[in-house]
Amino acid sequence: MTVEQCDVLVIGGGPAGSTAATLLARRGYRVVALEKARHPRFHIGESLLPMNLPIFRRLGVLEKVHALGVFKAAADFEADNERGYNTFDFERALGNSPPHAYQVWRQDFDCMLYRHAAENGADAREGHEVRSVQELAAYDWEVQVATDDGGAYTLRARYIVDASGRDAFLSGRKKLKRKNPEHQSAAIFGHYRGAEFRPGEHAGNISMYRFEHGWMWMIPLPEGVMSVGAVCWPDYLKQRRGSPKDFLRDTLRQNQALWKRLEQAELIGDEVRVTGNYSYDSTQMAGRGWMLVGDAFAFLDPVFSSGVYLAMSSAELAAEVVDGALRDPTREAALQRRLERRMRRGMKHFAFFIYRFNGPIIRQLFRSPRNYFQIEQGVISMLAGDVFDSFKVRLRIAAFQGLYGAMAVLGWRRWRADFRDRQAQASARFVGGTTPFDGE
Repeated sequence: MTVEQCDVLVIGGGPAGSTAATLLARRGYRVVALEKARHPRFHIGESLLPMNLPIFRRLGVLEKVHALGVFKAAADFEADNERGYNTFDFERALGNSPPHAYQVWRQDFDCMLYRHAAENGADAREGHEVRSVQELAAYDWEVQVATDDGGAYTLRARYIVDASGRDAFLSGRKKLKRKNPEHQSAAIFGHYRGAEFRPGEHAGNISMYRFEHGWMWMIPLPEGVMSVGAVCWPDYLKQRRGSPKDFLRDTLRQNQALWKRLEQAELIGDEVRVTGNYSYDSTQMAGRGWMLVGDAFAFLDPVFSSGVYLAMSSAELAAEVVDGALRDPTREAALQRRLERRMRRGMKHFAFFIYRFNGPIIRQLFRSPRNYFQIEQGVISMLAGDVFDSFKVRLRIAAFQGLYGAMAVLGWRRWRADFRDRQAQASARFVGGTTPFDGE
């Protein structure tokens, strides 16, 4: 069996892996980026955030994303007004986030980023799956790789960046992965042609709806396609009978405003997917000679489309940590701790809203937003992904949390009922997913 040498092994060819591979290759490292599937491959998570755009610019792919995507000016949520929804325009954000984002087909987006990594010097290999890793010494890893044509080889790497997504390769093997005790959900979704888009410049909005068992999305995609689905409590999806297509239709009909936009549309290819969005994180993000980035470190509910941004942001900063560690190993632990604190802080801001999104208090605040103390603009900044560096945004998010707390005290009975429901669903287990993440 042949043995190859590299400086950095990147496991996974999604947005996080491609970002890390591109940036480390640019710094002169020999980078091998392994993707077990072949691009383009299916992936959900089609809605990007404005804070993705500065990363695209630094990577040199902004024009490529523009060519692939649908312009996204805002997110909108149901409301009790004449239009039936409130629009949260990204141009109203408080911080320095760009005034728009994009919606993309993830298979095309991921493929573009992976090809870009190769164009920048990374040795990008598809159909190559990491089977095992062993630390032989400090900054010396032995990695066994199997190829989809029946081959096998050994890699020796100085550093490993795990961007394996929800496979969570290293986190699982090191027993770092832990189920989220506060939140759990599952999803059913499909793609439609002929759905009703928002008028004018808001035609590319992501639209969010609620129903008794969770929330629903409508995401405009290129060529008139609409991604539509429902993120549900696991117990609700356990009730499904008949075909996934029928169950999805019956679910979407539970929100009249959404169904009105969809009733003349046709499901493309009769293809409906079901997945368990098991929320989790890892007890640590990094160690000597290794790092976890993106979903390999933690996975949040997709309600605010944070996944791709958090993945690429963590990968961009991880590239700096890896570079610093390989140049001066004495700095590694401090650099890793700083990055982990940053990522957990940002995820915590998103998680506050995610865990409570289906509850009556958040529902009321999103249906009837007020901009006292610029709190609404702070929420828009959060929706744009600006959760790390802007003090004035963090201050407004803290004010929103204070307002939520006051309303919880005043309506403590309904708050307690919602809390108990969330805790019950967090302990539920869902099986029966049909995406690659669910073991198909």
